[in-house]
Amino acid sequence: MISQTRDIVQKSLDALLEDEHFLPELQGEARKQSFTSLTAILSTPNHIHKSFLRVPLENGRVDRIPAFRVQHNNALGPYKGGIRFHEMVNEDEVVNLASLMTLKNSLHDVPFGGGKGGIIINPREYTDKELNLIAKKYVQYFSDVIGPDKDIPAPDMGSGEREMDWMMAEYKSIHPGYPYRGSFTGKSVINGGSLGRREATGKGVYFTLRYMMHDFIKNQKNLLTKTDNVFAKTALNYENKPLTISVQGFGNVGSVAALEAYQSTHLQNKVVAVSDRNVTLYNADGLDIPALVEFTMRNKGDLPVTDDQLKEIDVKADISDREDVLYLDVDVLILAALEDQIHKDNVEKVKAGIIVEGANAPVTTEADEFLSDKGIIIVPDILANAGGVIVSYFEWLQGRETQFYSEDEVFKLLFEKMQTTLDTVLPQFFGDPFPLRQNCYIHSVTKLSTILYRQGKLY
Repeated sequence: MISQTRDIVQKSLDALLEDEHFLPELQGEARKQSFTSLTAILSTPNHIHKSFLRVPLENGRVDRIPAFRVQHNNALGPYKGGIRFHEMVNEDEVVNLASLMTLKNSLHDVPFGGGKGGIIINPREYTDKELNLIAKKYVQYFSDVIGPDKDIPAPDMGSGEREMDWMMAEYKSIHPGYPYRGSFTGKSVINGGSLGRREATGKGVYFTLRYMMHDFIKNQKNLLTKTDNVFAKTALNYENKPLTISVQGFGNVGSVAALEAYQSTHLQNKVVAVSDRNVTLYNADGLDIPALVEFTMRNKGDLPVTDDQLKEIDVKADISDREDVLYLDVDVLILAALEDQIHKDNVEKVKAGIIVEGANAPVTTEADEFLSDKGIIIVPDILANAGGVIVSYFEWLQGRETQFYSEDEVFKLLFEKMQTTLDTVLPQFFGDPFPLRQNCYIHSVTKLSTILYRQGKLY
C-alpha cells in the first residue's frame, strides 16, 4: 500500500518536471535537483514516533501495547490525522495513511499537514475502563509531539468521540493553563466538538458521487459530449438512469453514505446491497436503510445475520458472504471498509461501473490500472473521503474562536469546500487522459511543491 502512494506521487512529479509552465524559474540542473528533493521530501515522513504503552488490565495482567504517531509533512500547517484502534495496524500502514493526509489536505486547501496514529489492539477485547486507560496512556506517551498547533489527532477506525473526549481531558491535565480544545477533533459536542463531525465523511462520500453524476454532468454536458475521453462516456452512460448502489462497510462512513443515498432527492438511486464484517444483505428492489441503521445502533454496529433478525425489523433481504458485496452487478460500489479490498486476484469479478473510495486505499495499484483501462470511474479516497478532515478543521476553528456553527452551517460549508475541489479536478479528469486519482494527485503535489519551493525547502 505504501508503494502505491509513492508511485502516484512520483508520476505526478515526473509530469510536473516536464511542464515548463510549472515553476519556470527553475531551469536546467537546478530544476532536476529540486525535483529530486521533492521526491525525497514527499516520499518520507518527517517523524515516526513509536512506543509500547504499559497498560495494567482488570484481570491483573499488564499488557505492552505497540502504538505509533507518524508526522509526514507540515508545510501547510499542523500535522493532522486520526488514531486507529485496530489489531492489524502496522508502521508501514500508518506512514502511508499519514502521507495520504498530507496530500488530501493539500487537494482540498485545508491548512493542515499529514499525520496518523495507531494502537495495535482489538477494542472489542478490552473493557471500557481498559480502553480509557489505553487512550490516556497514548496521550501521556506522545504528549510532547501533539497539541493544537503541532499535531491534532482525530478518530479513525475503532475510535470515536468517546476516545477523543478521554484524550483531550488527559492532554488538558498534562498541560494545565494551555489551550486544549483544539488538541483533538472529533470530540463530543458538549466537549467542544462540532455538530456534524460524525456524519461528515459519509456525507462527503455521497456528495462527491451525487455532484459528479448529477450537478456536474448537468452543467458541463458540452464538455462531456465533445470529448473522446473514455471516462466521460462512462459517466454519460449513467445519465438520467436510476443508479443501483452497493456499500461495503456499514460503520460511520458506509452507513451514513447509504442513508444519504436512500434519502437523496437529487440523484435517482437505490441502495441494493450493504455489508459489514459478517454478512452481505441484498435486495434488488432496494434495502430499508433507516431500519438497518437503527438495528446496528442497538447491536454494537453489526448488521442482521439471520432471517429471524431481518423479520424482527421487517426488512427483506438475501443473506450471503460478506465478500459478495464486491461482485454484484450494480452501477456504483462504495468501498467504506478496509484497504486492499479490490486487488489483482479478485478485480476481474468486479462489475460496478463507478467505484467510490470511502475507505483509505481500498483498491490496489494493479486493480486500479485494470479497472481504469476498462473505463471504470474510480473516485479516489483523496477526493471522496475528505469530509472528516474538513469538518475537523471547522471544529478546530470553532474551538479557537469559541463560537460554534449549527449543523446546517457545517454541512453547507463542507459541501461548498468539496464542490470547489470537484470543480477544479473534474474538468481536467474528463478532458485529460489521466484517471481521476492521478488528476487529484497532480493538483495536490503541484500545491505542495510550490509551497515547499517558496519556503526554501528544496535547497
